[in-house]
Amino acid sequence: MKYQDLITACQQDWQGYTEHDFVQTLAQGTLPQPCFLHYLKQDFLFLKQYARAYALAIYKANTLADMRRALPSVHALLDSEIGHHVTYCEQWGLTESDLENEPEDFGTVAYTRYVLDAGMTGDLVDLYAALAPCSIGYAVIGKALLEDPKTVLEGNPYRSWIDLYGGEEFQSGVAAGAEYFDQLLAEIDINSQRGQNLIHIFKTATRMEVAFWQQGLDASDAVLPNIN
Repeated sequence: MKYQDLITACQQDWQGYTEHDFVQTLAQGTLPQPCFLHYLKQDFLFLKQYARAYALAIYKANTLADMRRALPSVHALLDSEIGHHVTYCEQWGLTESDLENEPEDFGTVAYTRYVLDAGMTGDLVDLYAALAPCSIGYAVIGKALLEDPKTVLEGNPYRSWIDLYGGEEFQSGVAAGAEYFDQLLAEIDINSQRGQNLIHIFKTATRMEVAFWQQGLDASDAVLPNIN
């Protein structure tokens, strides 16, 4: 099987994720700023847990080759992506301290702990099945928005977000990761119990992505409860 088979198996949820109203209004530049700021703060907290999940991939790997494959992702998240996120948030008046002190929203907790639990209770492939919807989905969204003639780029306050995820650097990085994921899936029959379990993990993580967009769209200026 391939990762595309996982997407096909949960096509309705995948479409709900990659074509969510959050994405559509962001593409038009009409997404309310409080919604985007809430998303940025929660995405910072998400990325911290995402880095932990890739560190878990090193622990779960059985070979040095698989351990080495996970290491660049950990470095990229800690040294580059999170740093870029902090710098980007500064443009919106958010400091690193603001991001660190932000309480995790319920959807953020549910999603990130699900990914970590999938990795802790399963094996390396289970973990990557839970991680894949995030990176692959953002690449699909970024590419689609840049190529869609209806996307408003000129004067769009969120253009840099679109340029980032639709850009060559992000696209090539995700393509390399997806190719490796396909290698891990190659010997698995999608119709087997193993294949069906991976579909369940991938589908659940995809639904978590939908909920993550929705919590951003539903955000207001209200102070969220600290559930840490």
